Amino acid sequence: MQSNDARTLVPIVVPTVAVGVIAAVVSAIVAGGKGALGAVVATAVVCLFMGLGILGLQFTAKHFPHLFQAMGLVLYVVQLLVLFAFVAVFKDTTLFDPKTFAVTIIVTAVAWVAAQARAHLKAKIFYVDPDSSDATKNQKSGSSS
Repeated sequence: MQSNDARTLVPIVVPTVAVGVIAAVVSAIVAGGKGALGAVVATAVVCLFMGLGILGLQFTAKHFPHLFQAMGLVLYVVQLLVLFAFVAVFKDTTLFDPKTFAVTIIVTAVAWVAAQARAHLKAKIFYVDPDSSDATKNQKSGSSS
């Protein structure tokens, strides 16, 4: 992982994990130990799949920039479908409380998306390549007459 990847993920993961911890505490109060375990598993699932999605999107941006926007749209749809599939698969489990698992998946996914939007708004992203300005100074622009 490059340092800019870590700078992208940290401001997203930290609030999501904080929401997951709060969900685990509330789930422990409401549903006991199985509720807390369901909330912890749900938080881990959301962080894993959403984090892998960001890393995949950054790979696409570097190697296939023409596919970046389409990949972003497909990625979010697939992530939501995978999270929905997790809720459906574990709806009858006895390992943890499936209701707290489902609610925590929804809450942490919303927290992830909100933190990602905030991180993107606060990021200092160049819209002009600073290295290309030296190369264009040496070239003439406009008509030659």
